[in-house]
Amino acid sequence: MIYYAGRRLLSVIGVLIAVAAITFVIFYVLPSDPAAAACGKSCSTERLAAIRAHMGLDQPLWRQFADFVTGIFTGRTMGSGQYTLHCHFPCLGYSYENSQDVWDLMMDRLPVSASLAFGAAVIWLVLGLSAGVVAALRKDTLTDRALMVGSVAAASLPVYFTSMMLIYGVIRIAGLLPYPSYVPFGDDPLHWASNLILPWLALAILYAAMYARQSRSSMIETMAEPYIRTARAKGLPYRTVVVKHGLRAGMTPILTLFGMDLGGLLAGAVITESLFGLPGIGRLFYGALSSGDQPVILGVTLLAATFIVIANLAVDLLYAVVDPRVRY
Repeated sequence: MIYYAGRRLLSVIGVLIAVAAITFVIFYVLPSDPAAAACGKSCSTERLAAIRAHMGLDQPLWRQFADFVTGIFTGRTMGSGQYTLHCHFPCLGYSYENSQDVWDLMMDRLPVSASLAFGAAVIWLVLGLSAGVVAALRKDTLTDRALMVGSVAAASLPVYFTSMMLIYGVIRIAGLLPYPSYVPFGDDPLHWASNLILPWLALAILYAAMYARQSRSSMIETMAEPYIRTARAKGLPYRTVVVKHGLRAGMTPILTLFGMDLGGLLAGAVITESLFGLPGIGRLFYGALSSGDQPVILGVTLLAATFIVIANLAVDLLYAVVDPRVRY
């Protein structure tokens, strides 16, 4: 297991370096000029040259990328003389919009996106897995058909439509909740939850529908396996067969989906955060795209890739825990 985890960790580092290289080329080499974007519209030739030197863009491409990667792990010094900036570890550069450290900007927004992602994940797992397992155990019954029709309908609704309906129905018409405004969990846990319940539901409805269909098909396939029939033939209680043997093995594909989905959401849910006015990483990313703030775009891209590959690594290690067959 230790050898396997070590190999997977090395592959994670390789993937992140590859993502860094691709995003670096896209945002720093293709056709836009970061120095021109930072300098502004009315920029003299001398000022542009000074900014290019300050940003290190006058160096060869390999040197620029090497400095960028080195800065992520050790920090780096940018510029020279009175314009010297010391970018602390992990250095992802400075925003063109407000000259703030990109890492600090993302860490300020991360608690919001993490609260949204984990809260929604709990809801969609409970709803989706419950619906999928019940539908699988009652295959071809009215309950099965009703649950699957409902999941198809829920999966067909875009997140922005579900979000707007929740805002209109729960806030404007019923007046049951205030318009969401993020409150840190440590300040007031109750207000933290009440301000996030609608964004949680908006995301959970979509994901729960997809997880219901996936878990149903996985459970149907698993319950038809020979070892399940053997367990039932031995006289084990039906609940034990379903939970201990069927559910654990049937949830292996769900773990893969969950790792990808949770990793992606930790880097921000752009539509949901924008509609509900949540100051998360997704909203930061959208603002950076609108203004062409390349360091922020690059930083969020790398953060999203990091979350996804780490989530996949955790999922691979959990396979052996959830499904004993993977160990052999």
